[in-house]
Amino acid sequence: MKWLRFLLFPFALIYGLVVLCRNFMYDSGFFKSSKFSMPVICVGNLSMGGTGKTPHTEYLIRLLKDKYKLATLSRGFGRKDRNFRIADSFANADNLGDEPLQYQCKFGNKITVAVEANRVHGVMDICREKPETNLILLDDAFQHRSIHAGFNILLTSFDDPFYSDFIVPVGNLREFKAGKKRAQAVIVTKCPDFSKVNQNEFRKKLKLNAGQELFFSRLKYGAVHALNDASVLDSLQGFQIILVTGIANAEPLVNKISESNEILHHFRYPDHHRFKADEINEIHSLFDKFAGPQTIVLTTEKDAMRLMGDTLKPMLKNFPWYYQEIEIEISEAEKFDKMILNYAEKNS
Repeated sequence: MKWLRFLLFPFALIYGLVVLCRNFMYDSGFFKSSKFSMPVICVGNLSMGGTGKTPHTEYLIRLLKDKYKLATLSRGFGRKDRNFRIADSFANADNLGDEPLQYQCKFGNKITVAVEANRVHGVMDICREKPETNLILLDDAFQHRSIHAGFNILLTSFDDPFYSDFIVPVGNLREFKAGKKRAQAVIVTKCPDFSKVNQNEFRKKLKLNAGQELFFSRLKYGAVHALNDASVLDSLQGFQIILVTGIANAEPLVNKISESNEILHHFRYPDHHRFKADEINEIHSLFDKFAGPQTIVLTTEKDAMRLMGDTLKPMLKNFPWYYQEIEIEISEAEKFDKMILNYAEKNS
């Protein structure tokens, strides 16, 4: 129960003071941030997750990949080591992480996908191994103050904005709301139809500084791909669905699917969950008991990256597994694109 988290309020204050001191050290110059002579764009948030960093990073990749020698740099959450790695033909979720693997599967022939827990070392390693690189996208590095991003994009979700939250463990914020001042742009994500969003109300409550730009984005549900072959469903309508998710916030997907399909059961796992064979067997057992001619097992694109490893993939081949592709649409997209492109051009 959420109210029990308030019993941890003293720990939240201690953690918050540590974060405040750390940020003060960076802001005052006592701790140094490394700068690089190329455009560095960071996509991040103040909360623990669930704001949609992956589709927003993919939006930036599509915007920039044909104009720059682009590299993405992520921590590679959930992988088995912390060493620097550039994605190659041997990349999988275990050695790269699910989100970087997703970038590699979609854009790998046009960009460099790298992982490194230490972002400064990661950029240096990219420059050494891929010297043609002239733009870096930092995925989830807003709190990595040791590296100076020339342009910070801060995400906050429509249903759970950071101004209504508190620092962990009472709430879900990694740092106090004042951290927003480091962002050049703030995007309110996972909005409903833009016409139903009270943008002026958000502007008031976010209390952004002069010069900080505000945008809104919403999810776009794309193609539904089979995991076992190259087939694609024409539409996702009228199915009975066994839903399998291991992401921070599955509610938007649940709501979308429920509009035109029956969800037989939702297997809900923690974010970046590493699936086990007995869990797959449990899903298949439920399918065997209740499946009809229009029943499929549906997961997210990010979860699919963890399901396609050598151990689990053979288990899926006799069942109709699919994943839902997700993109984003940004309000005032032309203004947003121009802002990003101008920053990149001026700092190249």
